[in-house]
Amino acid sequence: MNIRKIPALCATLVFLTACGSSLNTSDTQETAPSDTSAVSDSVTSDESSEISVSEVSSAAEETETDTETTAILTECMEYNISSLKGPTTMGMVKLISDSEKGETFNKYNVSIYATADEIVAGVVSGNTDIANVPANLAAVLYNKTEGNIKVAAVNTLGVLYVVTSGEDITSVADLKGKTVYSTGKGTTPEYVLNYILRANGLEPQTDVTIEYKSEASECAAVMAESENAIAVLPQPYVTAAQLQNENIKIALSLTDEWDKVSETPLITGVTIAQKNVIEENTVAFDDFLGEYQASVDFVNENTDEAAELIGNYDIVKAPVAKKALPYCNITLLRREDMRSAVTGYWNILFDADSKSVGGKLPDDDAFYTEMIYE
Repeated sequence: MNIRKIPALCATLVFLTACGSSLNTSDTQETAPSDTSAVSDSVTSDESSEISVSEVSSAAEETETDTETTAILTECMEYNISSLKGPTTMGMVKLISDSEKGETFNKYNVSIYATADEIVAGVVSGNTDIANVPANLAAVLYNKTEGNIKVAAVNTLGVLYVVTSGEDITSVADLKGKTVYSTGKGTTPEYVLNYILRANGLEPQTDVTIEYKSEASECAAVMAESENAIAVLPQPYVTAAQLQNENIKIALSLTDEWDKVSETPLITGVTIAQKNVIEENTVAFDDFLGEYQASVDFVNENTDEAAELIGNYDIVKAPVAKKALPYCNITLLRREDMRSAVTGYWNILFDADSKSVGGKLPDDDAFYTEMIYE
């Protein structure tokens, strides 16, 4: 079965073609009037063509008599999105900007928060439709809502670094007896750091004292003001701290240290959505993922322009974003790549501390792997 998706104004026509036959548009691909939306997914394998709704309807009528064609009108949606201040939202800035200009299929109202705790209430109450959250928190919320949220994508891989402003740290073992400032208690930074310390024979809060701050910016401020401190910071806050204190240097990449003790990739952030929001209009939600993918690609391929947008939305200043973007590991893993990566990561966290994923591992229904448009 082939599914063709043609957005027109604020709607999508989806053609479901049975009996293994494809919709033949070879005789109808003429230039559409200027006010007609372009085809979002290629109608042919070689190029996109602009087709009006009337032209597509005519093409459907001209298909062979043994082909059953059904047109489904799908309205665009308005989604309320909560996202964390940092790489997860940095990858979304083009989507936010395009939505504000009315250039996206759906409308996206994005709220940016400093901590994950501020996002939880909206997800649990159902007021938040979509959220970018730490990977372990997605499992906690799945259990807390009794399966009413789904993970739809991985949006950020490893972004955590051990930085120093004086201490000579060249290995995890060198952290023994030290005090480390960190953010993210109860979320990814805490569990990743604990896992790596234990894998290297160090017990958190016994061999290494960890002092947690509520926001990454607080840790960055401590580093900027100190002549001899150690912290675990995510990008872009590493870069921000370095711009304030030239003595701050990256001592360890926790992504590299994680890879030494695990075969599962380190995941920082994932995108979750309410189960009923996905089911209400699956095509529109898939459009969101497609537009999010385009935003991530833009950010990774256009550093200067992306940095300006990031600065405009007060995530971090543009010069910081420009230097930090190559180290932020912004991505959008979807479908089976997402499921495999997240499952492996959750398994490691569960084995280390079951509380990190809400007491039990989510089942396979925790994932949304999308329709495949061919």
